[in-house]
Amino acid sequence: MTGPGERPPRRWPLALIASPAAVAVWSGWVGLGGLCGFGVIHPLPGIAGTFRLNTAITLPVGVEAYGAYALAAWVHPHTPGRARVFARRSAIGALALGMAGQVAYHLLAAGHADRAPWPVTVLVSCMPVVTLGFGTALTHLVRHGGPRTDTARTDIARTGGGTGGPVPYGTSAHPGARPAGLPDTDPARTALPGRPAPGGGTRALPSGTAGRAALVSELAGEIAAAAAAGRQWHPDYAELMTRTGFGRSWCEKAVRAARHLAAGSHTAAGRTGTP
Repeated sequence: MTGPGERPPRRWPLALIASPAAVAVWSGWVGLGGLCGFGVIHPLPGIAGTFRLNTAITLPVGVEAYGAYALAAWVHPHTPGRARVFARRSAIGALALGMAGQVAYHLLAAGHADRAPWPVTVLVSCMPVVTLGFGTALTHLVRHGGPRTDTARTDIARTGGGTGGPVPYGTSAHPGARPAGLPDTDPARTALPGRPAPGGGTRALPSGTAGRAALVSELAGEIAAAAAAGRQWHPDYAELMTRTGFGRSWCEKAVRAARHLAAGSHTAAGRTGTP
C-alpha cells in the first residue's frame, strides 16, 4: 500500500515480463491440446455452420487465467481468511500444473510424438472442468467467505457491576443508550471486537439490529470526523470482517449505511446551523 502523496509502482514493466511468457505458455498449451485430441469444432451447427473454434485455446485461457486470479486473491490485503487459504493453495497448484503442462508438451515435441500418452490426455481433458469449479468456489469465498460464528454476539463490556448478563447496545436497557440516527464516537459504547473496552478486555459486536446499528454509528462518526479534517475516509474491510465475524457483503452494506447516516447528519447540522 502507498501512503498519501506516494505514487504507486509503475505497471508497464509487467507487460514486458508477461508478453514473452504469454507467448510461450500459449503455444505450449495449444500444442499439448492438439496432441491430446483438442482441435477444430463447429460449436453452432445448424445456426452458424461456417463458424469454427479450436478448443485447444481453452487450456491457456482457463488454466493460466485462473492461476493469475488465484494469485491476486492470495496477495490482496482484503481477502477473507478462508478465501486466502484456498487461493494460496490453488494458485500454487495452478502454477505447478502449468509448469507440468509445458514440460509435457516440450518432451513430447522433442520426441516427435504424434499423440500424448493416455494419462496425459485424461489429465488435460479434465482441466477445463476443474478450473471452472475452482474459479466459482474462489469467487464465492472472496465475496462471502468471511469468518462467522453460530453463537449470538453480545456486549461483554459490562461484566459485573450489578448486571445480570450482557446487555445489547442500542436498547433502552443499556445505560449508555442513545437516540437512534445520531452518530456516536464514544469508544465506551461503540468499541468493536478487538478494540479495548473500559476497564480492560475487549468487546464483541452485539447481535441483531442493535449490533449493526452500533457498527454503523461508529463508522458514521469516523466518516464525519474524516470529512471535518479534510480527509477521505476508506473502510478497512479486512478489519471489519475480523471484528464482526461477518463476510464482506455484510460489511459493505454496513459501510453504505454509515455513509448515508453521516451524509444525513451533515445535512441536518447545516440546516440547524450547528457545527
